[in-house]
Amino acid sequence: MSRIGKMPITIPAGVDVSIKQDQVNVKGAGGSLTVAASMLVTITNDAGKLSFAPANDSREANAMSGTLRQLVNNMVTGVTKGFEKKLLLVGVGYKAAASGEKLNLAVGYSHPVNIEMPAGITVATPTPTEVVIKGADRQRVGQIAAEIRAVRPPEPYKGKGIRYSDEKITIKETKKK
Repeated sequence: MSRIGKMPITIPAGVDVSIKQDQVNVKGAGGSLTVAASMLVTITNDAGKLSFAPANDSREANAMSGTLRQLVNNMVTGVTKGFEKKLLLVGVGYKAAASGEKLNLAVGYSHPVNIEMPAGITVATPTPTEVVIKGADRQRVGQIAAEIRAVRPPEPYKGKGIRYSDEKITIKETKKK
């Protein structure tokens, strides 16, 4: 059996988990999230502990038990603590400004880039060169961060662009005569 799938999830106080035939719903202070349940995994709730077991002995069911367990664990973590990604803007004149549900980027193009945030995702700019994306859904926070980074990915010669705060850019040496 999957090592991750074997570990039970402890449901913290204030979080409500409802298991239906085809989906798992998690509600908490950070919002409400839903994931589609697989027929290959049996989910049981034993007094505040969720356990996941493969429905049969197939390799696919074993893999899905670990996958579904981690998805539900991310949902429980998301509605209690939330997830956040930090992006840094590196370059002369590069700046970001969050206004409501929009993020305005000035990253060296002839026009400003405006990005609309979906529901459930908040964006903040503590400094003009730092962007913080927060939300309960781990996948959506990561996807929005990747889309913002794709506006101007870091280039390898000067290191200019939008990068994750923990990302290391290896600077290449320029061509010599």
